[in-house]
Amino acid sequence: MNDTTSVTDPQLAKIIQAKPARGRFKVLRWLVALALLAGLAAGGWAYFHSRAETQAAPQYQTEPLSQGNLRVTVSATGKLEPINQVDVGSELSGTIETVLVDDNDRVKKGQVLARLDVTKLQNQIAKSRAALASAEAKVLQAVATVKEARANLGRLRQVAKLSGGKVPAPTELEAAEATAERASADEVAARATVEEARATLRTNETDLAKASMRSPIDGVVLARKVEPGQTVAASLQAPVLFTLAENLAQMELQVDVDEADVGQVHEGQSATFTVDAYPNRSYPARIQQVRFGAEKVNNVVTYKTILNVDNGDLSLRPGMTATAEIVATERENVLLVPNAALRFTPPPPPDAQSSSGGGLVASLLPRPPRGLAPRRQSGNARGARSAVRQIWVLRDGQPVAMSVTIGSSDGRMTEVTGEGLALGLPVITASSGTAR
Repeated sequence: MNDTTSVTDPQLAKIIQAKPARGRFKVLRWLVALALLAGLAAGGWAYFHSRAETQAAPQYQTEPLSQGNLRVTVSATGKLEPINQVDVGSELSGTIETVLVDDNDRVKKGQVLARLDVTKLQNQIAKSRAALASAEAKVLQAVATVKEARANLGRLRQVAKLSGGKVPAPTELEAAEATAERASADEVAARATVEEARATLRTNETDLAKASMRSPIDGVVLARKVEPGQTVAASLQAPVLFTLAENLAQMELQVDVDEADVGQVHEGQSATFTVDAYPNRSYPARIQQVRFGAEKVNNVVTYKTILNVDNGDLSLRPGMTATAEIVATERENVLLVPNAALRFTPPPPPDAQSSSGGGLVASLLPRPPRGLAPRRQSGNARGARSAVRQIWVLRDGQPVAMSVTIGSSDGRMTEVTGEGLALGLPVITASSGTAR
């Protein structure tokens, strides 16, 4: 018994001592693994935290509040036209005998431009004169007849007086009186026939005069649309043979102003315009009339506006297409901010971003693009049409909101007024480096 116990005790002791050693080794390995994981987690947290802080610190782009002149213009296109343009035609039908002017010729009022063949007209005048002479002769006959009838009536009355009413018979006396009255009526009719013949003669003479087409104005021939030998048929509408412009030194520009801009356009406003023929030259003009009648072309409502143009050098020609810039508003020495400053809204602070949740896991997950995220309605976004807007200025590195009253805008700069505004104030227009 003792021998067996002495032999087995050392072996039992080795086994008992070996098992605790192996357990301690496993525990040590787990501790090392946990320490490594904790270190990695701490390093990742520190990395993402520093990255978030770096991205959350925005960098602001500013422009100083400036002072200057602001000009608001309205653009419109149209065509140049003469102030007075006249179409010369023919009231008569016939054959063109001769054409005396050509394109670009200067003409005077009353100058003959073209003539018709007047052979038929001359024959009609001769016929009318003959008819007038015949009518005048019939007047002489009627006058003689009246004289004869009245003399006969006078003799019968004298005989009746001398005979005491016995002769002539009453019926004979009444017949003589009727004859005298008919003779007087025939004289009146003959004289009326003379007036009719004279009117016909004047009409034929007028037609003869109209056979020569004359210029109604002093001007320039813009278009000649007839040639010698051409037949002119004047029926319901007189054919246009010539187009004349009264004075090309003074012209008008007819532009179409959009309905959205017509409220800014008024008579007397100045403007400038350019034409394709002289792209580097600007012409002055002034608004003469803004018409009330609307014109609708391709579902676009416009209003015809007339501008007076000085064309003393005759460089401009009728029909040229012009692009006009009408000066709607001019402001001098006003405070101006870029339009981007009126649209700017600062990003939310970093605390608001971090408190929105997620921590490390949220930073690892993908986010939707910024353009798809809902935009916060700021004061100036809600009141786009309001005169009171909001701008942000940079003070001590932080954006500060200021309320301003906006005025005119040229599309790039806007006039602003308000308390606290000063020349050179840094106005925020954009920001960069924000968290994404």
